[in-house]
Amino acid sequence: MSLDWRRFVVAVDGSGQLRGCGQLKPHRGGLVELASIAVVPSSRNKGIARAIIEHLLAQAPRPLYLTCRSGLQPFYERWGFRVLELDEMPPYYRRLFRFAKVMLALVERGESMLVMKLM
Repeated sequence: MSLDWRRFVVAVDGSGQLRGCGQLKPHRGGLVELASIAVVPSSRNKGIARAIIEHLLAQAPRPLYLTCRSGLQPFYERWGFRVLELDEMPPYYRRLFRFAKVMLALVERGESMLVMKLM
């Protein structure tokens, strides 16, 4: 959804192999989202996601939003993100949250989607 490679930061290893990525994704109304944080499975737990996030946070406006699986809440709270209640969410995230809630209920993985914010 609205991917633009020019917004992405990538992490590569010494041989130039992609290890992780992330972006600051703009939305209508001036909202900005920390998005697309991904690390190759064999490179996880090595600080790559942390480095990508910290690099992006250094240039990100506030407030900054993100969506994630509920199991990642403690991970993002390290940087000060907090879970938003439905009535606190901008309209875009309310629509996304309602849609994801229906889809995740169909999958029944025991996870839910969170919308979080950093001031």
